[in-house]
Amino acid sequence: MSRAIPLLHDYLHDAAARLPDKHALVCKGQRVTYAELDRRSNALAHALVARGVERGDRVVVFADNTVETVIAFWGVLKASAIVSIVNPLTKADKLAYLLDDCRAKVLISDAHLAHVFADAAKKSAHVRAVIVSGDLGGRAAEVLAGIAVMPWADAIAGEDLGPPRRRCIDIDLASIIYTSGSTGEPKGVMLTHRNMLTACASIREYLRVAEDEVILGVLPLAFDYGLYQMIMAFAAGARLVLERSFAFPAEVLKVVVDEKVTGFPGVPTIFAVLGGMKSLASYDFSAIRYVTNTAAALPVKHITMLRELFPQARIYSMYGLTECKRCTYLPPEDVDRKPESVGIAIPNTELWLVDDEDRRLGPNQVGQLVIRGATVMKGYWEKPESTAKKLKPGPLPGEQVLYTGDLCRLDDEGYLYFVGRMDDIIKSRGEKVAPKEVEAAIVAIKGVRECAVIGVPDDLLGQAVKAFVVIEPGTELDARAIQRACQAVLESFMVPKYVEIVPELAKGATGKIDKQRLS
Repeated sequence: MSRAIPLLHDYLHDAAARLPDKHALVCKGQRVTYAELDRRSNALAHALVARGVERGDRVVVFADNTVETVIAFWGVLKASAIVSIVNPLTKADKLAYLLDDCRAKVLISDAHLAHVFADAAKKSAHVRAVIVSGDLGGRAAEVLAGIAVMPWADAIAGEDLGPPRRRCIDIDLASIIYTSGSTGEPKGVMLTHRNMLTACASIREYLRVAEDEVILGVLPLAFDYGLYQMIMAFAAGARLVLERSFAFPAEVLKVVVDEKVTGFPGVPTIFAVLGGMKSLASYDFSAIRYVTNTAAALPVKHITMLRELFPQARIYSMYGLTECKRCTYLPPEDVDRKPESVGIAIPNTELWLVDDEDRRLGPNQVGQLVIRGATVMKGYWEKPESTAKKLKPGPLPGEQVLYTGDLCRLDDEGYLYFVGRMDDIIKSRGEKVAPKEVEAAIVAIKGVRECAVIGVPDDLLGQAVKAFVVIEPGTELDARAIQRACQAVLESFMVPKYVEIVPELAKGATGKIDKQRLS
């Protein structure tokens, strides 16, 4: 099949052809070149095809941020299949649901996760084979009775035959990324090769990602923000420094310095940890060119901290959602002028706001954000009703646009401000309270590290505002002091009725605060 129209895995193929001996990936002491990644992913693709994987089949990769996970992602695509990376913290019951939901034909995982994936795979009516890295200790027959097991070393062995015959076009699905399911069962976001190529090209353009970048990958590859760090790095022929997580920040920062990292993607929880570290002055961060944030808007005090920590770096505050990857970015030159904004539409994307009657809104009005562009998902995997709530007819005949479910406002210059999720809005005393506004007021209090605000049932108010607050060590702040500070800057109905000081906030695998676990 002609290569006139690129597919996502052409990024790796082209980088390997251009820069075969360049280190593409650094991960836990391993340094892997583009040529090696290309060869191993070709071999894996042939192994998948030999085990019956056909165009459009689904392959689940249940693994940590490892070299094997990177190879698996590209190998599945080269087999003309659809890849779904699942976070290794996922429990067995949920993994079983995901395997059945997408009817995965093959599961790729690691031996240390056998206690989770074994039962899930055996319960699946669809999984035909499991490819396992690491050593099952001779227990393959016991652990995965009735399912073909292939050692990872065998799957990537042999001479390089090049990739299997090209069988996809760019409107075929490349990946299914499952949402966290915080408002119900997980939904599989369907993304085509064209969706992902477009998103990568747009983000690379405004971030100015160059071939000599060294990009930190500390977020899970199962999280679209983490996954695109790898995709962008390989698209540019850059180097990815992959870490399992940010659980041990001092160790990660040492790697950042040693590898001379130039791109530092993070989320607010990571930057909150950085802000609380006392030894940052001892690190040489002079190589860092840009810092990015998404998942939630950066508090102004975190922007200030990042400015001081990385004075030479461009700071990008961004906003997006899995259903379209990225919506907006705030140009670095506007960070000081509009620190609370999440910016303007990314290149090749349009956005607007609508009210409950689907009428377009003007500046300084709050409404639901609508996104139009080639990054918008194909839909939710086999969930037509959920898809119909998100994808609706656009302004031009025959098109569909994404109704995000997020409340935002635009200022007079067209810059976007995130207000909150439509399903997160607290209704108290007949008034609508956006948790983000209350959280911003609390985080601005000196001595507060993090906070999360939710609505709790209240006989008089309907819902009362409750704040969970993490304070910096050695800080003397109590609930009453926080309420007084809020009273000085917020309308009375927004001031939390309850404030609970907690040692930490529950977080999901992506670093987002998990409000479902707060009460």
